[in-house]
Amino acid sequence: MGKMTLADLKAMRDDKKKEIDRRETDKAVTVIIGMGTCGIAAGAKATFDAMIAELNNCDVVDVVVKQTGCMGFCAVEPTVQVIANGMPATIYNRVSAEIGVRIVKEHIVGGKLVSEYVYDNPSKDILAD
Repeated sequence: MGKMTLADLKAMRDDKKKEIDRRETDKAVTVIIGMGTCGIAAGAKATFDAMIAELNNCDVVDVVVKQTGCMGFCAVEPTVQVIANGMPATIYNRVSAEIGVRIVKEHIVGGKLVSEYVYDNPSKDILAD
């Protein structure tokens, strides 16, 4: 790595600050990604990175992204839980990086479930109008 300029250092600081801000807990949406051994082996790190990148691309700041150990759904990893105000807490299964991007766009930004990947179906009475 070559010499870093002051601008390089400021950019690095800003990127790290964004990363730290993503871990603060007083947000409207919480995303929890299963990062146990089975989740990581199934690609959870790529999912985590893709979701963070898409949140940044969409300038969504009111979301905290956390990782957790095994969620107990080893056969359907990577798993992602989304807890959003006004929507049922939902667990998604087999979440690749591409599906993670869809979850950001459709569920977190758009307010609609990505139904074909829902593992923990919300109760019908919660979804009733």
